[in-house]
Amino acid sequence: MFPRIARTLLAAIALCAVARAEPPETNRFEREIVAYEAADKTAPPPQGAIIFTGASGIRRWNTLSQDFPGLTVINRGFGGSQISDSVFFAERIVIPYHPKAVVIQAGGNDINAGKTPEQVLADFQAWVTKVRAALPEVRLVYLGQGPSPARWAQREKQQQANQLIRDYIAKQKNMFFVDIWNACLGSDGEPRPELFVADKLHPSPEQYQIRAKLIRPTLEP
Repeated sequence: MFPRIARTLLAAIALCAVARAEPPETNRFEREIVAYEAADKTAPPPQGAIIFTGASGIRRWNTLSQDFPGLTVINRGFGGSQISDSVFFAERIVIPYHPKAVVIQAGGNDINAGKTPEQVLADFQAWVTKVRAALPEVRLVYLGQGPSPARWAQREKQQQANQLIRDYIAKQKNMFFVDIWNACLGSDGEPRPELFVADKLHPSPEQYQIRAKLIRPTLEP
């Protein structure tokens, strides 16, 4: 009996250690991160560029270079990631590039997974702390969560998370909050359908143009 209890306790301790070591979602993004690293070995990106990172809204931004002419931009978004995943992978997809600026969009998947706005803020603060520890002078830009028809029921929590992060950023140096919420709403107060692709979640080309226009001023010297 006692050996069985001991084995159970050891297994529980091992599982807890794994949980502390990496977020539960992280394993499914490893392939994407490895692909980025392999591509970088073949064609090393320039240092001092602008990194765009975060969830699939960034990952799908195929026109990133065209939307920011004159700037060297690198897309390092991955899947349906949460902010905790960006924290975990920061030393692999952000820090090695020594970027002059980082644009991150994440948080919507966190809310969708059941996290509270306060937890989203805490995860974002952890990301800032980790990146700034290695890159104290880097400019950080948070692209706020936008509304979408697919997650319209979550809009109150999304807006609460946006406000918490906006208030936090207002007290920091060289950090910016980009608000895309109202730009995605129509006169009826609901998400404009033409700004979303068929899944009613991800941005259409027109929405990416809106995002670029709002982000660009935060990247100016």
